[in-house]
Amino acid sequence: MHLEFFPSRTLTLYLARLFVTRILAVLFMLVLVLQVLDLLGESGDILAHPGNGQMQLLYYVSLRIPQLVARFLPYSVLLATIITLATLNQNSEVISMKAAGLSAHQVLAPLILSALVISVASFAFNERVVTRATSTLDAWEAVDYGAIPEDASPKANLYLADGPELLLAQSLSGEGRAMTLNGVTYYRRDANDMIVEQMRAARATYANPGWTLERPVKFDVASTTTSQLASARVAPGITPAKIFISKVDPDAQDIAALGGSIAAVREAGRRTSELDAAWWHKLSGPLSSALMPLLGAVAAFGLARSGALLIRAVIGMALGFAYFVFDNAALAMGNFGGYPPLVAAWAPFLLFALIGETVLIRTEE
Repeated sequence: MHLEFFPSRTLTLYLARLFVTRILAVLFMLVLVLQVLDLLGESGDILAHPGNGQMQLLYYVSLRIPQLVARFLPYSVLLATIITLATLNQNSEVISMKAAGLSAHQVLAPLILSALVISVASFAFNERVVTRATSTLDAWEAVDYGAIPEDASPKANLYLADGPELLLAQSLSGEGRAMTLNGVTYYRRDANDMIVEQMRAARATYANPGWTLERPVKFDVASTTTSQLASARVAPGITPAKIFISKVDPDAQDIAALGGSIAAVREAGRRTSELDAAWWHKLSGPLSSALMPLLGAVAAFGLARSGALLIRAVIGMALGFAYFVFDNAALAMGNFGGYPPLVAAWAPFLLFALIGETVLIRTEE
């Protein structure tokens, strides 16, 4: 019987249903509270743009909720695991299952299977919904919650250098030679890297080479004078290809698009460690939900009357949150080359899978 992970179909469905309903309830409460707090912080900026009102606030919520769901789903699975197992333990249901011959792994199997299904659904949700919502929200924030250009790019707040010249842009639209920069600021520096000239323009179009600023306002530092120009061509060394590889947002691209961006950046001779780690984390991140039942399993076992149930629940919660801390730390190490990208994305998952299995075996099996 110990080799059969699902000895009872009725029991499997009962545990899975109990677990999934609690995941959804915890996730709903977390997203609701966090969305309200986030909206309170952003509503002022959204409404500050002329013409924005209730519909724009609802539009912001529709773009922000997918991000919150993706980020806090693993936390919801962890909390739901502890709530479910602690309740079963307190009601002596775990004791009944073990008295019927079920092992600790058999008790957890329906929860782990449910979490695996949720991980697959989370991956699909991230790829199809979250990336698009992130891309649109980035483009909207880049224009200060104004009208989003139809061909807006998720690249925003660009900072580009061409020798002594600096070119900054709030956002861009179009591709290739049809690319347009919006909210442009240009700086020209001398041999000592001191700014000697500044120009601001609403738009800049690619002139091959360089960029043509439309009706820029020029400020000369030496004479402290301001003048209006009809147009000006600047930064001949900055090309659309250079802009494309200058700022790749992994959160705004699906796994296939990110792979293409990584290849383009690598061909340009630039470092891709951060992007490689983000690519692998698109797989290991959703799969972390399947790890939570194993880390929270310590709350399921032990006599509730012994008074240690709360301590066990706290230990399970500590193991789960320790995983998220190590996961973020490993990604940070991978971003600046401390860890190889594959290790940065998968090492915390494998480490805590071994820790959870070791705790389970030593305490219950």
